[in-house]
Amino acid sequence: MELRKNKFGITGPVMIAIMDGVGLGRCDEGDAVFKARTSYIDGLSPHRLSQQLAAHGTAVGMPSDSDMGNSEVGHNCIGAGRIFDQGAKLVDNAVRSGRIFDSASWNTALEQVVRNNTTLHFLGLLSDGNVHSHIRHLFALLRRAAQDGVKKCRIHVLLDGRDVEKTSALRYIEELEAVLTELNQDDTRDFAIGSGGGRMTTTMDRYEADWPMVKRGWDTHVHGLGRSFPSARAAVETFRAESPGIIDQDLPAFVIARDARPIGTITDGDAVLTLNFRGDRMVEITQAFESDSFSAFDRGKRPNVFYAGMMQYDGDAMIPRHFLVEPPQIDSTLGEVMCAHGIRQFACSETQKYGHVTYFWNGNRSGYFNEKLETYVEIPSDNVPFNTRPEMKAVEITDATIQALDNEIFDFGRINYPNGDMVGHTGDFDATVASVECVDREVKRLAKEVVARQGALIITADHGNADDMGERDKKTGALKRDEFGGLVAKTSHSLNPVPFLVVMPEDAEAHFQSVRIANPGLGNLASTALTLMGFEAPELYMPSLLKLRQ
Repeated sequence: MELRKNKFGITGPVMIAIMDGVGLGRCDEGDAVFKARTSYIDGLSPHRLSQQLAAHGTAVGMPSDSDMGNSEVGHNCIGAGRIFDQGAKLVDNAVRSGRIFDSASWNTALEQVVRNNTTLHFLGLLSDGNVHSHIRHLFALLRRAAQDGVKKCRIHVLLDGRDVEKTSALRYIEELEAVLTELNQDDTRDFAIGSGGGRMTTTMDRYEADWPMVKRGWDTHVHGLGRSFPSARAAVETFRAESPGIIDQDLPAFVIARDARPIGTITDGDAVLTLNFRGDRMVEITQAFESDSFSAFDRGKRPNVFYAGMMQYDGDAMIPRHFLVEPPQIDSTLGEVMCAHGIRQFACSETQKYGHVTYFWNGNRSGYFNEKLETYVEIPSDNVPFNTRPEMKAVEITDATIQALDNEIFDFGRINYPNGDMVGHTGDFDATVASVECVDREVKRLAKEVVARQGALIITADHGNADDMGERDKKTGALKRDEFGGLVAKTSHSLNPVPFLVVMPEDAEAHFQSVRIANPGLGNLASTALTLMGFEAPELYMPSLLKLRQ
């Protein structure tokens, strides 16, 4: 894709700063962004170049506008400059059409367990959040497995409370148990939950931030090691009684046992299929199953199984080797196009979102397009509860970026401040307010440095979260209250728009005017960045939100 020069471009570096999870909410008691003291961002909002962008639903390639956006699809969309059907939509279509059951991986898994009379295992997030997985996909797979002759099946359930209501696990367990009861009416079948745990304690680590979490999952799912219960319901109810106020994502790991023996161990000859279509939190457990040179923890005996992901989580590293649904083929990303034209790039975040400004931004591609032109900086995240340190590594991200500006190593940069999302997911309102205030200070500090170098800074977000921190009545929209009158905390993303703010020197700003298009979204940002840099927006990309004044 050729880039053609415009008549005018910013002479300094152009950057996009993503305030992860900082959307534009209802400006009420449930809106931590509204409650935060964000004098800098607030001052930019009325500017003539400012707009609001859609960051959820069909605007980012999700199946419907009732589907929340998330960091994966948000960064895919920003980096690609256009909308691709995302994992949720691809899997939904494959399940509804039945194509998933024609895949080589499905048929290999079924043939193995039916021929050998072994166990089919499903592993993944149990909810309808549609960010990492959807429970209806599991139900379809279970029913088809029974139809295709599978006699023994175990489900290893990771409990959500993050993309859905924070204490909704029992509802999903009940729905699953109802399907299992239906399928077990044929007394030759034995379909059951085998193990589980909260998603932030068990299995679903990402970016190698907490390998002990993955080991805990491995020991639980594979070896049946851990605290045992007669049912998943009993496990959840016991943990809640022992730790009042605990939310689903933080529930400990558990094993289901009969006659004092775990029923869900994974052994030679079995098949394991994952339920998650989003890749970041499944890569590490996949490596534990597949890697012959694994050293992150002691796996004990690694069972010889057929393993397949719902999708391929890393196409470059071939993780996993087998998968049920083809991932989106995202090409001609902004990073790739810039490298092809010799444009130097910089990407930075802390561990929790580092993969988003690299892997997801680059269209689910690992590594560099051109290592000579690209500089990626990862700030190690602290392994502590995010609400105990709501500033996270925002200061360090800004410091690293300013150092890169001082060294003049890039023409275009993108950074991610994870605070609003990661702290928002804890449900701690006051900590989330503090996290957003920290991001406001750091964005202000960064903008000053960019503008001083005759550059431009686009400030936006990949989706909302901190802007909608209270559960609401589905009919009235009113905030729910607990017995003490406090907000019932909401830990999932929002359906709210996100800001589009631009800062640049006044003399440069005079050359630009806003473009008002129908339904602007994250996909418009790539062309906007190119416009600022003095290039015409490519036809392949969604149109720019800015244009040169006539």
